[in-house]
Amino acid sequence: MANATGSLLGLEPESNLSRYLQDIRKFPMLAPDEEYLLARRYQESQDPDAAHRLVSSHLRLVAKIAMGYRGYGLPMGEVISEGNVGLMQAVKRFDPERGFRLATYAMWWIRASIQEYILHSWSLVKMGTTAAQKKLFFNLRKMKGQLQLMEDGDLPHESVTTIATKLGVPEQDVVNMNRRLASPDHSLNAPVRLDGEGEWQDWLVDDGESQEAMLADSEELSQRRDLLKQAMETLNQRERHILTERRLSEDPMTLEDLSREYGISRERVRQIEVRAFEKLQKWMHKAVPAPTAPAGGELEPAMA
Repeated sequence: MANATGSLLGLEPESNLSRYLQDIRKFPMLAPDEEYLLARRYQESQDPDAAHRLVSSHLRLVAKIAMGYRGYGLPMGEVISEGNVGLMQAVKRFDPERGFRLATYAMWWIRASIQEYILHSWSLVKMGTTAAQKKLFFNLRKMKGQLQLMEDGDLPHESVTTIATKLGVPEQDVVNMNRRLASPDHSLNAPVRLDGEGEWQDWLVDDGESQEAMLADSEELSQRRDLLKQAMETLNQRERHILTERRLSEDPMTLEDLSREYGISRERVRQIEVRAFEKLQKWMHKAVPAPTAPAGGELEPAMA
């Protein structure tokens, strides 16, 4: 019997749906006392037979809930299978001591499992991440029907406001979701024309920097670093260390720290830093041709 239930829970082909719906009617509903005892038995000893009877007696509930999601174009066999997964999770976590029936508790798990499957299967692009967006996804179609908005295209502004207010979401989210639901996914490899010439991806524009520009920037940066390295060799050890710690370090040292390290005043450290910087500027002016020298003789671009 456990194997039979397992095959029902693993239903996938749409062609088996009618037979499945007939088979699940054979499992009897449980009386409250019987359900309580089975749930206690599973909770205390993980009895697989108790779990089997709890699951099989609620398969009709899963099918009923799943039928409410027929409008999303997905195979009902798969939708029901996902609902059955939610049912099994509910049985696993059900606490009979709380005083309510398994069906009341399981409905939440069944719906959550089905909705998660639809969100991941309906579109290649993720449809919603927040609870409000998921609520909008599953209620927009129903609300459009209530407002008799059956035509394709953007919704009237008044209708957008009404839906957004009732669902508690921004109006722009309603507009965006409506467009997503009206526009199925298309492959970027699909031909643009009927004769097969060209694909949609050929028309995509890369807004990033070109490889030529990236290579030029990389070479320029490398040249600047080489020049800086050569310029630093013109300084004595103390000048090089102070300038490095003050202007080339991600976490610059303070004048106070350097003054303690060298046993000199903070003003003397500042003077050494300024003098070392001026030496580098003079060397760079001589080493770099005038047309490519940094504007205003500033050294910072070359030291980046």
